[in-house]
Amino acid sequence: MLLAFSVAPSGGEGPDGSVHEAVAAAVEVVRDSGLPNRTTSMFTEIEGSWDEVFDVVRRATEAVAPFGSRISLVIKADIRPGHEGEIEGKVDRLEQAIDARRRNDG
Repeated sequence: MLLAFSVAPSGGEGPDGSVHEAVAAAVEVVRDSGLPNRTTSMFTEIEGSWDEVFDVVRRATEAVAPFGSRISLVIKADIRPGHEGEIEGKVDRLEQAIDARRRNDG
């Protein structure tokens, strides 16, 4: 399973509305999990079994709880049994397709 999620508190952000400290707490949980992961400006992606991934998401959500009175959690999952390494593989295939299109258009 490849899962992208975003978790953030509300009702307790800093004066500028930033939630970076809370997000840092969540990302630390993800990185400490040992599962393949990647964080971008909007989402954190993680790869593993259903149970592994959702355990990490639960713990990351719990890490955000002290930073506000509510928590927003957005999840998108790609469930493709029998496939591993998709956190890199999907992007690699995309880049290959872009390169092929450029070669064919040129």
